[in-house]
Amino acid sequence: MDLSFARLRRRVGLAAALLGLAPALLAAPICVIDDAQREVCLQAPAQRIASLSPGATELVFAAGGGERVVAVVAFSDYPPAARALPSVGSHSRLDLERLLSLQPDLAIVWGSGNSAEQIDALEDFGVPVFYLEPENPEGIAQAIERLARLSDSQAVGRQAAEHFRRGMAELAEQYRDAEPVTVFYQVWNKPLMTVNDAHLIGQVIRLCGGRNVFAELPRQIPRIDIEAVLAANPQAILAGGMGEENRYWLTEWRAYPGLQAVQQDNLFFIPPSLVQRPTPRLLEGSRLLCESLETARARR
Repeated sequence: MDLSFARLRRRVGLAAALLGLAPALLAAPICVIDDAQREVCLQAPAQRIASLSPGATELVFAAGGGERVVAVVAFSDYPPAARALPSVGSHSRLDLERLLSLQPDLAIVWGSGNSAEQIDALEDFGVPVFYLEPENPEGIAQAIERLARLSDSQAVGRQAAEHFRRGMAELAEQYRDAEPVTVFYQVWNKPLMTVNDAHLIGQVIRLCGGRNVFAELPRQIPRIDIEAVLAANPQAILAGGMGEENRYWLTEWRAYPGLQAVQQDNLFFIPPSLVQRPTPRLLEGSRLLCESLETARARR
């Protein structure tokens, strides 16, 4: 074979090989803005996701990336498939050694819940970090869409986000002109804690035609005392509890028969995971909350 021809063939072969690699080499990174307003870029869709709060876990699954989750934290109990995944501690204290051994290529973190020091450590080890902290219903829908982009499941994420948006819009329309009901929402018992109107739960109360008696307090989750609740005298008391079926917080309010909410039996239990996690299940929790306030209206 002519030597010059052989060289030419090798060059052509090399060029063809490089052209074959070109799409992968030139593929644009996947970039999204997280809730800390940082641009997070991946060279390819995430394949091994560490979800470091129960709410983040629900959102990743809703976005269609559940099969890519390799690590969760305590209380990541929904959907049921999440319970079988390896746990790497709690949202406030991670087992970093165990987490890193699972080789995540993306960590979904809770900015106000996860340890800032441990988040920094993850980044030091080269793990891309996506901050997630939806502050309103639209933020939940957008979180689903962004997570779907990072996990290459846009069709699933788009459908889930639109279903959530549509459901919340329908509730807003249904209760737009509802007669107001004054409401106390109990987040915790000892110390006694509630929400203001900036909190996601406060927004849902307002959507349902409720008037949060502690709407104007400066902190999103303020501590109060029983005397403040008695002085506000709400027409309805809503509470979660230390579990999905634990209603004893409401029972304790029956010791105060002078309260309007007690007199009219407007003590309503809302499973905490439905309203205290910023996830698509907020739609279900919002429906329950709206129905509770509608019952209170009927009991006047």
